[in-house]
Amino acid sequence: MRPDISADLDALDTTLTTIEKVMDPEELSDRIRELEQQASDPTIWDNPSHAQQVTSELSSVQAKLRKITELRQRLSDLPIMYELAEEEGDGEDLADQERLELREDIETLEVTTMLSGEYDQREAVINIRSGAGGVDAADWAEMLMRMYTRWAEKNSHKVDIYDISYAEEAGIKSATFVVHGDYMYGQLSVEQGAHRLVRISPFDNQGRRQTSFAEVEVLPVVEQTDSIEIVDNDVRVDVYRSSGPGGQSVNTTDSAVRLTHIPTGIVVTCQNEKSQIQNKASAMRVLQAKLLEKKRQEERAEMDALGAGGNASWGNQMRSYVLHPYQMVKDLRTNFEVNDPSKVLDGEIDGFLEAGIRWRMSEQQAG
Repeated sequence: MRPDISADLDALDTTLTTIEKVMDPEELSDRIRELEQQASDPTIWDNPSHAQQVTSELSSVQAKLRKITELRQRLSDLPIMYELAEEEGDGEDLADQERLELREDIETLEVTTMLSGEYDQREAVINIRSGAGGVDAADWAEMLMRMYTRWAEKNSHKVDIYDISYAEEAGIKSATFVVHGDYMYGQLSVEQGAHRLVRISPFDNQGRRQTSFAEVEVLPVVEQTDSIEIVDNDVRVDVYRSSGPGGQSVNTTDSAVRLTHIPTGIVVTCQNEKSQIQNKASAMRVLQAKLLEKKRQEERAEMDALGAGGNASWGNQMRSYVLHPYQMVKDLRTNFEVNDPSKVLDGEIDGFLEAGIRWRMSEQQAG
């Protein structure tokens, strides 16, 4: 085996060993046994919410252990692949490809170990709002929504669209959707902030360059264990007819729901379901997520005022997407950049997510 390959395998082993120390496979195995024992108790379903919590955690812990076990096995197999390739004089390309893919998978898992925040393991609620830039900003907001839904699709994460407010000429004024899956909030929370687009406007008959903005807000999905109480009298409920392109059956009844939280002025709408009851339940989940985030921000501000923490704000504008006069997408916090905006806008944002998570970790350590 060539020295450079051997050195690379040693580096991968060092990284994976560090990950194993953090994730602790033995502890994961012990937890699986505990959860399996709980899940096998026939009385567990007397409390359905607790049963669902146990089975969900069991599935998540099993997946973690399976992932790290598979990576260790693949790393152990690689020297054998290279030895066979050397003996047979063929197959080194396959071994190189497996080494490349293994490095990417190990680095991805390494980033996951950095997601240790209180809500990082949650699913994510994403709100996108068009900002300055008129019709271009509305079009840009819709492009961002497609970018995130394409990323979710490529990574096999289900997306539920709760609400879309369409702009008059093109694009959207706002959208709210949920990305399902473990650690979605931890990964996608680094996308929060203002996203800036520079391009030749397709809506300008003089072909001038236009700068437009859209705001991305990322919230953790609220669980039953969260202490967010909403008093019925604090919420005004309005129902109305859903709107949007097409002739879907959701447009034929007053099924859309708007919730206004009177004490804070927070407004949430949902119109994706045919049932008013379903829309109200979905809107309530988003309202709870917004109130949870508000509570977290207030607690963080109190801690900062006491000198217990650094400034957690990342500022407003966090990423630029330039389509003219040159091609580039650049994150202004991490300096990570890509020279092919079309791929990024088609959902290839993993590099930005990983760089953002690593940057956040270094900021927290520095603070």
